[in-house]
Amino acid sequence: MQSKENNYFVHETAVIDPGCQIGEGTKIWHFSHLMTGCELGNNCNIGQNVVISPEVILGNNVKVQNNVSVYTGVICEDDVFLGPSCVFTNVINPRSFIERKEEFRTTLVKHGATIGANATIVCGNTIGEYAMIGAGAVVTKDVLPYALVTGNPAHQTGWVSEYGHRLLFDENGEATCPETGQHYQLKEGKLFPAFI
Repeated sequence: MQSKENNYFVHETAVIDPGCQIGEGTKIWHFSHLMTGCELGNNCNIGQNVVISPEVILGNNVKVQNNVSVYTGVICEDDVFLGPSCVFTNVINPRSFIERKEEFRTTLVKHGATIGANATIVCGNTIGEYAMIGAGAVVTKDVLPYALVTGNPAHQTGWVSEYGHRLLFDENGEATCPETGQHYQLKEGKLFPAFI
């Protein structure tokens, strides 16, 4: 059903608890559940069988693919992509018989980052701008902007452009995105767009 008041779409099988903030143009699909106190920006796409927990914040144009649970403590900035069945945690040492809600750790996924299918993001870490987390990776520490990380535990295996292409560097530590022609420069172990 289309909400005429707020101009967003909610499939008839989705459950939206009272007190959710949902931005204009957002679409929420089959069997998804948005819990009280979550905030979704404009033009988000929430796939099938997704749970968005209380206090989660999703920026504008965030795409959440099927079967993702986004737990309290997760913040995704604009243009983040969460691949199918990727996993977030929010407690380091969970036990079913001990309540640790006061120990939730924040996970920040920064602007333009991608988390691949079936990847796991251990709580308390920051995924940098335009980083790419490979499918099935297990992230246990912060990820630099533009970094490509893969494996378990995840480790950096390269760099990607803003458009998600693996970058190949010359002897000066410079690379060009094959799609956009944007230039990049490696400086002191970090990648920066080069404006020439």
